[in-house]
Amino acid sequence: MNTIKELYDLRHTLAAEYLSGFTYPWEALQGIKQLILALGPALGEDYTEMSAGVWVHKTAKIAPTAFLGAPCIIGAGTEVRHCAFVREAALVGENCVVGNSVELKNVILFDDVQTPHYNYVGDSILGYKAHMGAGSVTSNVKSDKSPVVIHGREEISTDRKKVGAMLGDFVEVGCNSVLNPGTVVGRNSNIYPLSCVRGVIPANSIYKTGGIITEKR
Repeated sequence: MNTIKELYDLRHTLAAEYLSGFTYPWEALQGIKQLILALGPALGEDYTEMSAGVWVHKTAKIAPTAFLGAPCIIGAGTEVRHCAFVREAALVGENCVVGNSVELKNVILFDDVQTPHYNYVGDSILGYKAHMGAGSVTSNVKSDKSPVVIHGREEISTDRKKVGAMLGDFVEVGCNSVLNPGTVVGRNSNIYPLSCVRGVIPANSIYKTGGIITEKR
């Protein structure tokens, strides 16, 4: 339930070929920067290199107060709103929303992802039409700075100090939730507002207050 094939429809990202070379999504985190630098120059005339290493589709809307750090790619129809901070290594798909005071760092956002209000998304991969409610964040470093472990049916060490959240397609994260390092949320699952989430949440589930997980009906 935590492999790339189980979480994502790769037809909705420029990173499809790259991601298909891995089993687990967190394995792809280390190469996102290099991926963007390889993809950017070949994007074609529909993209403009706004500054060195920053490629923006001509139909994207970028607020004058937004910061786009290199390298990054902003896809067609995407809106980057006021005071958004795209720090570095962000591959943002088509028709996404990167909202007010949102920070992105070392991420892949599939098409139609929404991070609209006060979100931090770092060292994470968000699947097709995933949505993070206002104030919800990915925590990407453990307090003791030890390597992040994925806690599912079995424990898998990532051998990485920084791993945020892997959200499958159509995941809904409620407002002001915290996704702890190494959280994996399966396709079509919902997270209640104000949740503190860790481990692997199965597909088609609802994560409720107190860590109760029920199957969607």
